[in-house]
Amino acid sequence: MPKIIFLPHAEYCPEGAVVEALPGESILDVALKNGMDMEHACEKVCACTTCHCIVREGYETLNEASDAEEDMLDKAWGLEPESRLSCQAIVGEEDLVVEIPRYSINHARE
Repeated sequence: MPKIIFLPHAEYCPEGAVVEALPGESILDVALKNGMDMEHACEKVCACTTCHCIVREGYETLNEASDAEEDMLDKAWGLEPESRLSCQAIVGEEDLVVEIPRYSINHARE
């Protein structure tokens, strides 16, 4: 069973976390079921960027990003080449190291 290592984030996991994931789950679903209340303003339908994450290790093992996801990512704060929307990034068979950016663009929350 693959593991996801979440790097420390002041709000969601101050100490960082290592959690087990099932292949086929999204990074967001794994985070939520393990008590990390990551933002997901659009309820996981690829219509915002609040669940933006950066996959520091294992990026190539994820499913390919759709055109809709790529278009949304263009609007994300702190975009990097290994950025994904965690609601769309599906875990494969390999471990991942994930960073949750310090900021997100969430007009409903601000």
